[in-house]
Amino acid sequence: MGIGWVGALLVITSGACTPLDDTMAYWAGRHMRISRSFDPYENTIAPPENSVPFSAGNITAGPGRLNIGQPERGVMPAPFAQADLLGPVVQNLPNPVPSDAASLERGEVLFERICAICHGSAGVGAEANMTQWIPLLVGFNLSGASVAEFSDGYIYGIMRVGRGLMPPYGHQISNFDRWHIVNYVRQLQRDAGNTPAGAGAE
Repeated sequence: MGIGWVGALLVITSGACTPLDDTMAYWAGRHMRISRSFDPYENTIAPPENSVPFSAGNITAGPGRLNIGQPERGVMPAPFAQADLLGPVVQNLPNPVPSDAASLERGEVLFERICAICHGSAGVGAEANMTQWIPLLVGFNLSGASVAEFSDGYIYGIMRVGRGLMPPYGHQISNFDRWHIVNYVRQLQRDAGNTPAGAGAE
């Protein structure tokens, strides 16, 4: 095939791209390629006059009042990786949340919502709903004696960065909510007849 034919073929095929695309859009849509969207920082709706925003990126949120893009109030542990889980950086993390009734109530809600599917409502992985579909993938027994020996910081760290088959939940569970879950896990251990180590034993 000569160069002239190649050039003509390119002109014909490239010119057919747009009509062909338009034709296919009637059948399959454009998959949001030309969808309407807002520009970054575009204010779509003006706030009411004299209104005060309930959340902002430069205003910290109190416990239980976290909003998207809003930092939590209080001191947060420095970033760490899975390699730090067994080291003093994580093992010695102090639990800043008292294990009172409010914390245990919050921890139970979060545990049932996020953790129980793999670890069971009582902290026994073999009793979790997930084992009905994946019998060989049993979550760790959080209420058992072995986990009761872990430090609060280690349990917190596992939730934050994950380890082994446990995925990280640092992007889904806020800092203080992780501590609430730690306190609730300690309560599950007490209910199972085990004595938690560290601050969770208080």
